[in-house]
Amino acid sequence: MGVLSELEPKKVFSFFEDICRIPHGSTNVRQISDYLMEFAKERNLSCRQDEAYNVVIKKEATAGYENAPAVILQGHMDMVAVQTADCQKDMTKEGLDLEICGDYISAKGTSLGADNGIAVAYMLALLDDDTLSHPAVEAVFTTDEEIGLLGATALDTSDLKGKILLNMDSEDEGIFTVSCAGGATVFCNLPYKTETIKAAAVEIALTGFTGGHSGTEINKGRMNAANALARLLLMASRTADCRIITLQGGIKDNAITHAASARIAVPQSDLDRIADVIRDTFDQIKDEQRAADPDAHLDLTLTKESEVTAVSKKTSQAAILLMTHLPSGVQKMSPEIEGLVQTSLNLGILQMTDDLIQLGYSVRSSKESEKRYLIYQLDSLTGFMGGSTEVKGDYPGWDYRPDSVITEILVREYKKLSGKDAVVEGIHAGLECGVFASKIQGLDAISFGPQMRDVHTPKEQLSISSVERTWQLLLATLEALH
Repeated sequence: MGVLSELEPKKVFSFFEDICRIPHGSTNVRQISDYLMEFAKERNLSCRQDEAYNVVIKKEATAGYENAPAVILQGHMDMVAVQTADCQKDMTKEGLDLEICGDYISAKGTSLGADNGIAVAYMLALLDDDTLSHPAVEAVFTTDEEIGLLGATALDTSDLKGKILLNMDSEDEGIFTVSCAGGATVFCNLPYKTETIKAAAVEIALTGFTGGHSGTEINKGRMNAANALARLLLMASRTADCRIITLQGGIKDNAITHAASARIAVPQSDLDRIADVIRDTFDQIKDEQRAADPDAHLDLTLTKESEVTAVSKKTSQAAILLMTHLPSGVQKMSPEIEGLVQTSLNLGILQMTDDLIQLGYSVRSSKESEKRYLIYQLDSLTGFMGGSTEVKGDYPGWDYRPDSVITEILVREYKKLSGKDAVVEGIHAGLECGVFASKIQGLDAISFGPQMRDVHTPKEQLSISSVERTWQLLLATLEALH
């Protein structure tokens, strides 16, 4: 008997427990993909598996729904497989150890993978039950969502008939997502050469900035430490000749940088004056950011004149101007969804290789045209300064659709079942809905799901009662589509 065998809805939790027995971290999805194919074949359901191990299973409409539009149900089969330091489990080979505490399910020492195993369980329960009423269903199980929407990007959608997509990859019950940002990582690369000169040196270390996620927290007024460093360098360069020795800040393009540092070569005669300018400029930043970045801190280390290897004066100035004048932060708020960032970019990586100064940006927008324009801005100014850009991980956004039929139905059915008004919102991060919307013309999509806590961590929890309520919402929504 399974740990979850007494929970309702029985089929949903039975399949969820089956899934949890199968290792299915990102890139380790062959076994669960094969499990889904075997499930479909045992029930004589139309199915296919592609080279990315995506699986599509189709089920015909039930009586009375033959003329209703087909519906795509969608979730991803991979999970973020993390564990506590003292957990000895090999998550590439072993399943999870489930436990129940009150209304919540968790896994001992590891993440649970409710994101997005519960969507997989919902779809299997629906496909397995011939007593339910629904239109033709196209259940799409994608892979490697957690590492860049890779499965959805690789999926051939040409055989999908549905124009309605129910994505079940949300983590807050009663909050329905109707828009998401597309994105790309853009590296602005500036070639440099060094020379040995006699100069004093100033080492600048910025720490204690609040930082955060560039998708969900870009609009909270927090200063990017790399942008703060650029401002210090600009003011220093306006005071005297400054040449870059080292630059460093951030390691992920999608994280608001919380620390950054630089070492610059300056004339010995200007050393104290430049140090004063840097301190004064930081005091201005500290005052401006006293609410959002109260713990921001500056350390300065001054070194007397010696032989140093520094970037040329021209390239140093070009790098400082790029850091200062390339756009950064929120560029536009949505005029349709209150409080939603529509377009932004974040300087998340500042580094030097053997021959390049690199500025790595996360560019996001729910408007593809605005995302492209930002990339062009980065490219044109970098090119003007003698550099070039490299675009990686480009994925599409999902624009808000004010006339969405499925949103109207889901909101209505949620109100009937719960007596509460749903929250309809967009997010400034990526969802697979954006990929599907780019491939299926006229797609009407929405994302929803049961209540979860601490996803992607060993503390991850899934609400039992919310799973049942969301199951009832899914069934009521499908029944309403006739």
